[in-house]
Amino acid sequence: MKQEVTRRDFVKAAAVAGVALGSVGVLHAQAKKPINAVIIGCGGRGSGAGKNFLDACKDVGVEGKIMAVADIMEEKAKKGMKNFGVPEEKCFSGFDGYMKAINEPGVNYVIIATPPGFKAAQFKAAIDAGKHVFIEKPVAVDGPTARIMYAAGEVAQQKGLKVAAGTQRRHQAGYIDTIKQIQDGAIGDIVAMRAYWVNGGPIWHRAKEEAESKSDLERQIRNWYHYIWLCGDHICEQHVHNIDVCNWIMKDHPVKVWGQGSRQQLGEKSGEIWDNFDCEYEYASGAHMFSYCGQVKRSWSSVSEAIQGTKGTSNPSSSYTLYGQKDGWKTQAKGINPYEQEHVDLINAILNNTELNETKNVTDSTLTAIMGREASYSGAAVTWDDIMKSDFRYGPDLLYDDCSKMTWGAFRTLKPPMPSQHNIFKKPAEAPTV
Repeated sequence: MKQEVTRRDFVKAAAVAGVALGSVGVLHAQAKKPINAVIIGCGGRGSGAGKNFLDACKDVGVEGKIMAVADIMEEKAKKGMKNFGVPEEKCFSGFDGYMKAINEPGVNYVIIATPPGFKAAQFKAAIDAGKHVFIEKPVAVDGPTARIMYAAGEVAQQKGLKVAAGTQRRHQAGYIDTIKQIQDGAIGDIVAMRAYWVNGGPIWHRAKEEAESKSDLERQIRNWYHYIWLCGDHICEQHVHNIDVCNWIMKDHPVKVWGQGSRQQLGEKSGEIWDNFDCEYEYASGAHMFSYCGQVKRSWSSVSEAIQGTKGTSNPSSSYTLYGQKDGWKTQAKGINPYEQEHVDLINAILNNTELNETKNVTDSTLTAIMGREASYSGAAVTWDDIMKSDFRYGPDLLYDDCSKMTWGAFRTLKPPMPSQHNIFKKPAEAPTV
């Protein structure tokens, strides 16, 4: 009786008994078919997602295995091979490596953790091949890649495939509990929201890897965070998390945005992205969301959201307070690491054939970030319809058709000027209405 039992030991025992355990969710014993995964993109997030997947399989009590890995860069693919004990013949590199991994016999789970510019084409290929998918955020860099995501998400729904996205706050117990309270009217009607991704340090920059590259395309892919067609800019790559929380609360996306920003501390470093944005979004209800993001050196930082309603205010990660009250409500919800929980939820959906398709949510939030970026670049007010219908492509044509056919000699057919000079939307800016 005094013997110590670990959480995973208990989870496994509960799985055999058919017991549901808290937020992890345990499958009935008869539902345990193996989950065979591949990882596409073997950088830091791909490696992290692979570990999260294996830990989630243990939590659920199901056999899980990483069958193959793929990365455009050979050295990164080999690192993934070593990290996850994948046979050398199942280690793929080059632009077509992801197709080889997806089509490995027995694979039923695809983890996509590549630079955002490649994700839409790779997601479409995985869905076309009939695989369940975990896809990291963000999932698009412009209107055309977003439309690929929406269309592939609808195909996934028709096929009964399950999709989870790396917007892990949607799988985090404190957020889930608090946002349910907000949506149930705890603080009244939402009138304003504030979203921060204000990081106190600069964005990483791989100047050495760029200098050692053999072509323009390799140079940009190795330093992918600094090129719009690959990362979507800082507002997409990082701030999408906080934007997603606000969209989740509103059960909607904004209809209009105004914005500004700058390339403040990147200076003469290679690349074309900005390092800070501030935008004001308007929702159909009339609520406004004030969005600030930046990765510049400063004396303060905050990655958070705040919500104002007609009855009170909320920190949507954990609490709310009504006007005139000193002590507010605080969540008591507990859960496991949300990076792990999102895989638990996806695995359970696969094995129990329950509904899970986060394609639209993550694409809506990515496109919300994109419209804020374009408003800031152009100085124009940008509407949801503007960005949804935009045919402006930031990347090479093959990125939108079949990126497995790209070669190192290929490059962008369009080389946009620095964003400060770029203007997709020609109409003049409108003053925000308050």
